[in-house]
Amino acid sequence: MGKIPTLMGTSIKFPETSQALEDPNGLLAAGGTLSKETLLSAYQSGIFPWFEESSPILWWSPNPRCILQPEGFAPSKSLKRKARKGGFEIRIDSCFEEVIDSCKRVHRKKQRGTWITNGMRDAYIELHHSGFAHSIECFTNSHLVAGLYGVSLGNLFFGESMFQRETDCSKLALVGLVQIMKENKSKMIDCQVSNPHLLSLGATEVTREKFLDLLSKGLLEKPIDWKKHSGKLKLEL
Repeated sequence: MGKIPTLMGTSIKFPETSQALEDPNGLLAAGGTLSKETLLSAYQSGIFPWFEESSPILWWSPNPRCILQPEGFAPSKSLKRKARKGGFEIRIDSCFEEVIDSCKRVHRKKQRGTWITNGMRDAYIELHHSGFAHSIECFTNSHLVAGLYGVSLGNLFFGESMFQRETDCSKLALVGLVQIMKENKSKMIDCQVSNPHLLSLGATEVTREKFLDLLSKGLLEKPIDWKKHSGKLKLEL
């Protein structure tokens, strides 16, 4: 691992993303805090935190960057059938804390623990209470079975994590998110790092330069009115 800058105290001044390491891809800085001001500064700069409980706070800006452009979302035929069949509800911001706690408990392959530390959990709950973090949830029989959460700035959404307890239900939550983003003419959902699941749904990898261009434009757009979408959302596929 190459040498990276350390953020001191409550500093929110990040290095230029061009200084991020190639190996590990995108590692930019360490230290600092998870205050609301620091997190918002990070997202506005194309940077996000990702670390385990036993490590210092690590800040990343990978190249390439995985994004999902709403118009490029490609649901499978089976997912379209599931959405049209019904038997579920999509809700917005009805139980943010339960969603992040469910994501925190998910066991992921090749990962000893969770990257959603107690500090991360508390920081994103504060962002939610401040109107910057939101959740999209899928319910069946009044039970939460899947959901995702992330940060919203301008007309962009920065996805953080998702979970599911029933097959394809996290994809239904993603359908709901994409629908909201299309309605708000968003050009990007940030997915951070690609994986086969995201790529199968139409996500693509773009250069850091392209990502930062989409970021700067999206931040200037009218912020999404999430209260308008609160409650139940009818999917249209």
